[in-house]
Amino acid sequence: MCPILYCLKNSVPKMRYEGPIYRPPSEADSLLIQATVGCPNNCCTFCMVYKDGIKYKVRAVEDIKEDMREAAERQGEYVRTLFFPAGNTIAMKTEELCEICRYAKDLFPHLERITVYGSSQYIAPKGPEGMKKLAEAGLSRIHVGLESGDDEVLRLIQKGTDSQKQIAAGKYVMEAGIELSLYVILGIGGKERTHQHAVETTSVLNQISPDFIRLRTFVPKINTPLLKEVLDGTFEMLCPHDVLRETAEIIKRLNLNSYLTSDHYTNYINIEGQLPAAKEPMLQSIKAALQKSEDQFRPFFVGDQ
Repeated sequence: MCPILYCLKNSVPKMRYEGPIYRPPSEADSLLIQATVGCPNNCCTFCMVYKDGIKYKVRAVEDIKEDMREAAERQGEYVRTLFFPAGNTIAMKTEELCEICRYAKDLFPHLERITVYGSSQYIAPKGPEGMKKLAEAGLSRIHVGLESGDDEVLRLIQKGTDSQKQIAAGKYVMEAGIELSLYVILGIGGKERTHQHAVETTSVLNQISPDFIRLRTFVPKINTPLLKEVLDGTFEMLCPHDVLRETAEIIKRLNLNSYLTSDHYTNYINIEGQLPAAKEPMLQSIKAALQKSEDQFRPFFVGDQ
């Protein structure tokens, strides 16, 4: 849990939060002020976060402001980064999200960054003008689960979007001057579509050229449809060497200026660096890892978070 949120929730009775606390690792030190509850899509077959009946809703702007005021009274001088959970806060009406961003900038004197989660199907309808309004209001980073650039994989995992919408949304964010973190799930195409997943995902990434590419390795999670497919054999997972080969295929095809990182417990190795300069060192790291026997990598497990 975010240290600032923990302090506030345990010392200010009015602070409110509904559902699981879920935020990117890079927001570990950010103040969390809940703007939405749940996820408006909540159909992704690999995701367990809101499968326990949490219904999506947007919190009242005045309630969000009240929580920010209480946070400012307690920790205002220390707040430099602010994250507005939950799963798809970008789906808020543009004017309401602009309003809470502007309010945050007024409240916190040293605020440097405001961040949200957002999927492309909720970014794209805002268009370039909507994203520019959000940038002017203070929204400075969006974390987007690209997952894959392969339309068939996106259909199978019920992501609710397609590659063209992903590209359009990504370009709107970048053109507005908002930092963009795109998440790729290694192995999400299974053995059947590992090549297509690598090729099409790289194509989408190259067309967007996001600020950050964050790699995650597919781990089946409890209470998810994809875990059932893994257990009944209809989805064949990649072994560690397969995942490494898929990663190498993606990196070889990248032709962009982005920071790539595999900063997550699901990955078999950690590679990171600024592309294109870091491409060859990353490929060498993968080549060395492929020399190890598969029993030297983390074991298979079912995730519960």
